[in-house]
Amino acid sequence: MTADPRPARPTLLGQNQYGKAENRVVRVVRDGATHRIKDLNVSVALSGEMDAVHYSGSNANVLPTDTTKNTVFAFAKEHGIASAEAFGIHLARHFVTSQEQIHRARIRIEEYAWQRIGTTGHSFARGGQETPTTEVAYDGERFQVVSGLKDLVVLNSTDSEFWGYAKDPYTTLRETHDRILATEVTARWRFSWTGDPAGAEPPAWEESYEQVRGHLLDAFAGTYSLSLQQTLYAMGSRVIESHPGIDEVRLSLPNKHHFLVDLEPFGLKNENEVYHAADRPYGLIEGTVLRDGADARIPVTD
Repeated sequence: MTADPRPARPTLLGQNQYGKAENRVVRVVRDGATHRIKDLNVSVALSGEMDAVHYSGSNANVLPTDTTKNTVFAFAKEHGIASAEAFGIHLARHFVTSQEQIHRARIRIEEYAWQRIGTTGHSFARGGQETPTTEVAYDGERFQVVSGLKDLVVLNSTDSEFWGYAKDPYTTLRETHDRILATEVTARWRFSWTGDPAGAEPPAWEESYEQVRGHLLDAFAGTYSLSLQQTLYAMGSRVIESHPGIDEVRLSLPNKHHFLVDLEPFGLKNENEVYHAADRPYGLIEGTVLRDGADARIPVTD
């Protein structure tokens, strides 16, 4: 007969669960030159015979939360991700059927949709989530109009490298010749139009926004990137070269790191398929691209 684990006090343990929250897993299926992406945020919560760990600290019935995290990544490789629902069913069934002390598993999943950019099979944008921005200044004589966007999330699942960089005793990053390149674009562009002379025809603002957004996406998708700085310059240059009414583009590109998950401990090979989408810290690349010879007397405000 199992001893009662409850301490002699006027309290009882109520509902409880534990697990690993917000496991960011990205699964890339490489069908030749055409890639498909499933990007999930998976939270696991388990409950069952957990009185002892709360009352006495005995971990005998506790499957570590780190194990639940590893299971998410391993299942992304072993079972693939046909849908968020199917993936959640695989996980929930596994935890309850493989651990006698686990009576219930709750899997919550957020899925992030990606839309293809242009004609490439490996370039994607997070659909419809960016926010347009506008800043207008007037000093009584001239206008300054700075349009922009933020929260435009884009990703290339290949055609990106990072190697040959400076190293010192604290450098641990491994060089790579094939990586995911992802960023969340914040861009601001300054129009040459100032309303001077009086009556000068202003640009078609909304049409310009769609054009600039398209140029940013095309340049991101079409650049074989050896660094995010190179991609930044290509994006800004594409806007300047394609839109004669814009004299300056400022870009802020956080590097949304995707790290290959080590699946070797589970006897699985990870051939650029399963990634951990890291939240922070992140590299932040910022820069300005200017039209050569343009009037730069009115800078974009910080």
